[in-house]
Order: sequence, then structure tokens, then C-alpha cells
Amino acid sequence: MFVFVIFLFIVIQITSAQVPYFGPCPNIKTVTNFDVKRYAGKWYEAERYFAVFEFGGKCVTADYNIDNNGALNIINQQISTFTGIQSLIEGNANQLSRSDEAKLSINFPSLPINFDAPYWVVGTDYETYSVVWSCSNFGILSTRNAWILTREKQPSLKIMEKAYKILDKQGISRAYFIRTDHKNCPKEY
Repeated sequence: MFVFVIFLFIVIQITSAQVPYFGPCPNIKTVTNFDVKRYAGKWYEAERYFAVFEFGGKCVTADYNIDNNGALNIINQQISTFTGIQSLIEGNANQLSRSDEAKLSINFPSLPINFDAPYWVVGTDYETYSVVWSCSNFGILSTRNAWILTREKQPSLKIMEKAYKILDKQGISRAYFIRTDHKNCPKEY
């Protein structure tokens, strides 16, 4: 039974971070002097690596709100391009170590198996864009995921170029990014 639980945990991790690589996670630098209060608020997903949990999703947003304990509460929303049904998932993010480090761990308690996933902010100006990285090691393999989040539904090329510059500087491949559809989204989102 224990082996099955470990196997299931690995499968969940691999399917949540969809780009497998041979070798360990690379050494990625995060934002220094990270300000959680400035990071809080609504972000629109501009681009992402493929992930099963976002398959067919459009109008993807992430709302981060600080709770009384200083943790970030998360509400991720999307609309299925297949059914038109809006879905959301609530979770939380906590900083892994120092309070000024942009290395967070996210958790979504409503999932069947509760686990923490890395959420590292590798670049942000807090007002227009954020580049987020996630990587998990599994022996000789690692799984990687990345997102570009913006404060606007339709960011300008100038904003996206800021994010691309961060990706290039960190050696994070842009080849796996998929642009998120924000056409015909509800006005309230």
C-alpha cells in the first residue's frame, strides 16, 4: 500500500508539472526583497507551460489575498473552452524560508491528495508582470512548469518583453509556453 501511495504522489506531481527533463532542477534565482503585500491582488495568466489541470482553460486568473497570519490565500479561476463552465480552486501559499525570499510553497487542500508544490517568483515589477517557476526533482528526472502573469488581460508587447527578458536571463525555455486565451471572457472577471 505504501508503494502505491508513493507512486500516486509521483504521478500527481508529474501531471501537475508537465514538462519532464532528465536531470535535476536547475539553479534558478528568485526575486530579492520580495514584497508579499505588493504581490497580492489579481493576476491574469498571459502564458504558461502545458499542465493537465489547466487543459482547455481560458480566462485564467489568480487572486492572491493576504490573511491575518500573513499567508497568501489563492483563488485560481478558469473557464473550460469545451463546456463554458467556470471553475475555481482555493489554496494557500507560504514562504519557505526568509520573509524576503520569493520562494513559496502552494497547497490546494480540496485536491484528493494534499501536497505542497514549489511556486518561485523569479521576476516581477509587482505592477505589470510576474514570472513564476516551479520544479520538482524525481531522481534522474525533474518536472518543470512556468507561468507569465500580468495585471492586464491583454498585456502590451513591452510588458511581455520584460517577462521574456527574465526567462532568458534565468535560462528558462520559452519553447514550451502556450498563450492563454482571454477572448469572450465574462466582464466581471
